Amino acid sequence: MVIHSLELQNFRNYREMQMDFSQGVNIFYGDNAQGKTNILEAIFVGATARSHRAGRDREMILFGKEEAHIKYFVEKRGITDRIDMHLKKNRAKGIALNGVPLRRASDLFGSANVVFFSPEDLNIIKDGPSERRKFMDTELCQLDRVYMNHLANYNKVVMQRNKLLKELEFHGDYLDTLQVWDEQLVRYGREVIRRRQEFVAQLEEIIRGIHGAITAGREEIRVSYEPSVCEDQFESELIKNRARDLRARATLSGPHRDDLAFMLGEIDIRTFGSQGQQRTAALSLKLSEIEIVKKRTNDCPVLLLDDVLSELDGSRQEKLLDSIQHVQTLLTCTGVDAFVKKRFPVNRIFRVTQGTIQQEN
Repeated sequence: MVIHSLELQNFRNYREMQMDFSQGVNIFYGDNAQGKTNILEAIFVGATARSHRAGRDREMILFGKEEAHIKYFVEKRGITDRIDMHLKKNRAKGIALNGVPLRRASDLFGSANVVFFSPEDLNIIKDGPSERRKFMDTELCQLDRVYMNHLANYNKVVMQRNKLLKELEFHGDYLDTLQVWDEQLVRYGREVIRRRQEFVAQLEEIIRGIHGAITAGREEIRVSYEPSVCEDQFESELIKNRARDLRARATLSGPHRDDLAFMLGEIDIRTFGSQGQQRTAALSLKLSEIEIVKKRTNDCPVLLLDDVLSELDGSRQEKLLDSIQHVQTLLTCTGVDAFVKKRFPVNRIFRVTQGTIQQEN
């Protein structure tokens, strides 16, 4: 998969901008707070209909403007599509594929596959379970529309069930309606659990080889899925723990409380691993994303690297750079000296200065 070009209007600090990308490595360099990350964010939003950092669309619109526009052309298995997205301050975003409006943002998924890697991702191993669930959901939603629909419905049911649990303290006569929400929770939750199990099984197989290569065979990593409740026991657990949920006024069982375990031998590196081990595991995890997309789509994703190299030591930098040579990559950094020194092949260089972009030789 290749993104050929990008156009922005009133997005973040870009009033108007158009650029063409190389199919290889594209570097955006410049001082901090100039707009480098905004380029990668626009690509990610165009692929997933959401930002990796903004909570609301209005946060991505240039100050003083009512709308922002993202447009790019993406080629996938020989077919080129045009993705258009209008972000609006006080209304839902508008999305079109090849000029045809999409009724739902979910209809966009799969049109472009991207893997985003930022310095924050290096903490995914030691951070809380919510970050590791986010990792699973972000990747699965790009690859599996059925999963995305089940997850969206599941999250809605959890929200409604929690709202009911709070109301039951004052309106006990609503108790019978709890069973209705429980049935839907089990229906969608089982599908989420099943698809996560399949995803983690594939991830575990891939990450072992990548992690072994990064550590020169010194470490063997194991990844396992830690569901809050097993698929076939979900319904019985809800019934058994209903009194607990009523006291807590919250749903305490289900895939919204799942986690991923990362082990080196008997060491749980989420808690007891060194910083180096945690970062190596996180790097292996992100590189595994690329391989999973390849296997599931028979195509390469676009890799978005947001100032990650500055957070890695020399050996990990080399492993990362070696892994991306056959993947279209958009990479941000403060300078290009490291690439020159390592003689790493770079296809196109852009200097970013206060929301303007200049291509360099």
